[in-house]
Amino acid sequence: MKVILLENVKNVGNKGDIVEVKDGYGRNFLIKMKKGIIGNRENIKIAEQSKADEVTRLDEEREEAIALAMVIDKTEIKITERAGEDGKLFGSVTSKDITEALEKAKGIKIDKRKVELEMPIRNIGRIEVKVKTYQGVMGTLTVLVEGEA
Repeated sequence: MKVILLENVKNVGNKGDIVEVKDGYGRNFLIKMKKGIIGNRENIKIAEQSKADEVTRLDEEREEAIALAMVIDKTEIKITERAGEDGKLFGSVTSKDITEALEKAKGIKIDKRKVELEMPIRNIGRIEVKVKTYQGVMGTLTVLVEGEA
């Protein structure tokens, strides 16, 4: 019996896959528990079309992320914090501060978890920060930290 899976099923397949299963398993478990639908011609055609649409959507998202990464590569933001005479900040610049400054300066809204800082910035100077825009797509943002008395 052919079944189109509506969700991921362990040891059977992933959502959208067309799988061949035993009749009893298909009728009594997959279809009854709404984990799959019968794989007739109409349903298979619909499933293949939705899979193609999903691939197209993911490609578009990736292209947008690559364009955003290119914009981020060319961007420099300035953050001013209180600092001592030796160039050390009294506080620190975190990924949240960087995302807020980026949104304020350029209107680019990014989740703070996408900014990859090993440790908060504690010194004044120019720092290169990696920003993840999509799976496998990174941009490099230049952050200029200035001190004020």
